[in-house]
Amino acid sequence: MELAWYALLGLFFAGYLVLGGYDYGVGLLLARGAAPAARRAALTAVGPFFLGNEVWLVAAVGILFGAFPTLEGELLAGFYPAVLGAVTGVVLVTAGVQLRSRPRAESARAGWDRTVVAGSALAALGWGALLGGLLQGVPLRSDGHVAGVAHLFTPFVAATALAMLALIAVHGATFLTLRLPAADVPPVARLARGLVPAALAAVATATVLGLLSDRVRAAVARPAVAVLLPLALVAALLVARAALGRGRPGVSFAASSAALALPVVLVGAALWPRVLVSTGDPGISLTVADAAASGPTLSLLGWLVLPLLPALLGFQAMCWWVFRGRTDGRAPVYW
Repeated sequence: MELAWYALLGLFFAGYLVLGGYDYGVGLLLARGAAPAARRAALTAVGPFFLGNEVWLVAAVGILFGAFPTLEGELLAGFYPAVLGAVTGVVLVTAGVQLRSRPRAESARAGWDRTVVAGSALAALGWGALLGGLLQGVPLRSDGHVAGVAHLFTPFVAATALAMLALIAVHGATFLTLRLPAADVPPVARLARGLVPAALAAVATATVLGLLSDRVRAAVARPAVAVLLPLALVAALLVARAALGRGRPGVSFAASSAALALPVVLVGAALWPRVLVSTGDPGISLTVADAAASGPTLSLLGWLVLPLLPALLGFQAMCWWVFRGRTDGRAPVYW
């Protein structure tokens, strides 16, 4: 049962990175100096999905709190800077997007746009640092608690955070090629194609640093998975770039979505059955079974999640179906 809940936690967090990722990617692209009308068009493209995408984060946090209370406590304590940065970024993006159209002055709107850019960067860097910190192991004490937060300040964690930032920027650009009016797509497609090499370089840097890191090599229980999944991520980015060149935005968006989901799969599969690997004494590492709540609690949560999961998936599918296609002059302006 613990495996099912762990997989469900991974599904919701990966879904959040994919869906919320293009929100943050579009937010990052507001920094490219586009005209006010272009910035408004980008936010209009993401408007129907924006708040619904955040529900996946709420669902993931709910599963973490209910099904893995021990893990939740250690993540909040031992990964405090990364989690705080990510959550602050989410709040800044949500506030900036919803408040930017309140003032009439263009300078005030530009200020809110900069808030959205900063929040998007914080969210991307924070979630990337969290995944990198998990993959390299943590300094667990004998009492089962993480000692401090210094383990987050390593070259590997910094590289994974930057790689997540680059992946989210690519994802936001591919989303816009799918949603903007056809006349506005060519410059965005060129931008997306230009961002892919930067993302490849960032992923390659993080992978090399991981291979060179004693901590990462000691924490990974399945080295083959830790090598094959980054290769799959690289392949997904290459597919996205090729699809952009052929004018197939749907394929490129699906490929960039896969690239954002794969880091979550990598962390979960490479560390299994452990979830917090001790860098000092591997024998005291926290396993998924140890981190999970009791059997009766998981069974009770199962009855609660059983109707909610199809409802969430159905709502997401309905939203994409209703707002399918490109925006045009008749599209409602949300922000």
